[in-house]
Amino acid sequence: MTETLPPADLQVGTTLPPLELPPISRTTLALFAGASGDHNPIHVDIDNARSAGFDDVFAHGMLSMAYVGRLLTGWVAQDRIRSLSTRFASITPVGARPTCTGTVVAVDDDTATLDLAVTLADGTTTLTGRAVIALRAGH
Repeated sequence: MTETLPPADLQVGTTLPPLELPPISRTTLALFAGASGDHNPIHVDIDNARSAGFDDVFAHGMLSMAYVGRLLTGWVAQDRIRSLSTRFASITPVGARPTCTGTVVAVDDDTATLDLAVTLADGTTTLTGRAVIALRAGH
């Protein structure tokens, strides 16, 4: 990763380049289940999902959180992330195309605070969050 941001003149309202992801596939869900150890069948077994009242399986909430992590580490080095908190707001169905966004909402001498979101093409927000980023290495 080539670190080019945050710039010295970072200000409230600055937006990160959005991270547009491919459609969520069943393969994505199976691979994430294996990688994360979250084998809840509601995410990979359509019969289980239907028995719980859903039409189909849907993405793990932590997959969306991982995508937000990718958004941040595409902008700054991992060691600059001071905190990351999220709230799962809606499910991400199979076939949906998530887009991760971030907007600077506060800047002080040492840190920037960002509001984060994952949204789908139909406008559904599936995750909201906040991150604090160190503006300089070692802070």
